Amino acid sequence: MKVRIGVGLGPHEDFVEAIDHAEEIGIDSIWFSEVVFAEHVDPFIGMAYALSRTQNMKVGTGVAVLPGRNPILVAKQLASLAALAPKRVLPVFGLQPARKPERQAFPVPHGKRGELFDETMQVIRRLLTEDAVTFNGTFHTLENASIRPRPRRMDIWLAGTARPGLERTGRLADGWLGSFLTPAQSRLAKRTIEAAAAAAGREIEADHYGVSIAVATDGIPPALLDAARARQPEVDPREVIPQGWDQARDLIEEYIDAGLTKFVVRQVDPAARVRPFLDDFAAKLMPLERDIPDPV
Repeated sequence: MKVRIGVGLGPHEDFVEAIDHAEEIGIDSIWFSEVVFAEHVDPFIGMAYALSRTQNMKVGTGVAVLPGRNPILVAKQLASLAALAPKRVLPVFGLQPARKPERQAFPVPHGKRGELFDETMQVIRRLLTEDAVTFNGTFHTLENASIRPRPRRMDIWLAGTARPGLERTGRLADGWLGSFLTPAQSRLAKRTIEAAAAAAGREIEADHYGVSIAVATDGIPPALLDAARARQPEVDPREVIPQGWDQARDLIEEYIDAGLTKFVVRQVDPAARVRPFLDDFAAKLMPLERDIPDPV
């Protein structure tokens, strides 16, 4: 298994510099979040732009919303990116925006978001693997739909921390990216996903489990504390939001002990210059990347 650590980009004015510098210093991957009502770059546009400026670095969505999107267009976008940059595209999808006002950008019939998610995933999978797709579902109807060029393989990861989302990951996904979970909670989440996958006759690769981590290098903003408490009321936010690089390093090691190997580190302060953050990341966290034995 391979421990790999990427960086989630926020609404930085030095966006281009961040991509170029991340490639220059050998960062594994750059991730783009779905934040509509803020100065964040659209994740699919961000991935395409980053791929156009780099040769080695991978790109991912951390996380993009799936329900409310047209599955044909999503499949076409993923296939196009994979054709232009093979093995460098890492899509991660979630159920809905974290910010409630942004949910209007992804219209979904009331009470049907989970059902729509499942059907949309099914359609995307078929479009990425079959020559032509005819499908009659509750939400989507396709007749002889075909996507070219089709990637040889496109792993799709899911986010989510609630039990239904974890079970959905086991049934439908190739990997999982959690957030705001303690290492102990992450271990239990991984077991839930594994059990759901086994019940569906599937298996997720052992090193396809990860977590997104917000690193606070200058204190934790009150808004982030509130967001963490809303997600995990029973957990002290300081257990999952490291303050400084030493805490971040220790927390990642705990996650590795819990069975996770993929990490997305996010900068908490959007006003801070990103280049020093990337340099500190490279010095403090990139040395943690390594190969570790597969679980017995």
